[in-house]
Amino acid sequence: MKLSGSYQINLSKQKVWEALNDPEILKNSIPGCEEFTKKSETEFTATATNKIGPFNASFTGDIELTDLDPPNSYKISGSGNSPVGFASGEATVKLEDHENGTNLVYEVEANVGGKIAQVGSRLIDMTAKKMADIFFGKFSELITVEESAPNIELSKEKIDQQKQLKPKNQNHKILIYAAVSVAIALLIYSFF
Repeated sequence: MKLSGSYQINLSKQKVWEALNDPEILKNSIPGCEEFTKKSETEFTATATNKIGPFNASFTGDIELTDLDPPNSYKISGSGNSPVGFASGEATVKLEDHENGTNLVYEVEANVGGKIAQVGSRLIDMTAKKMADIFFGKFSELITVEESAPNIELSKEKIDQQKQLKPKNQNHKILIYAAVSVAIALLIYSFF
């Protein structure tokens, strides 16, 4: 599966770069993410739970950042496993100065296998794109809130309020593979 896109974020390239490497922001941006741990400056572990078709699974994945060119670009690669399948892939993330902030450009190539692959590539592709949109929307919202808040406590309160407002059924409608792909892609361009 290949996925590419770009998002306009109304902050400086340096601020976007810092946010893409902040485990707490990433954890709160990735749909279904339960844990996002920074193991080193270039390695992360993430766990996300979602319902994929008839499957309800928790994926745990390792992510590594390579080809770092702060604050311009990096490559993120990773893999995740679950009782219902596996996913692996890599993404290239580039940050470009834009007149009103930063343009984030990504290209992802991912593979999925096991029972999860039985839901069909078209459904997986559509879900991955939807999850990327959810991730970047949430990511942009969180870093904009963080930038404008007078202190970090206000940002954390906003995150907590948004979690309470989020419908519980939303996670059940999102494919796990997309979560892993987006996590990988996001660490690559963010972190996924």
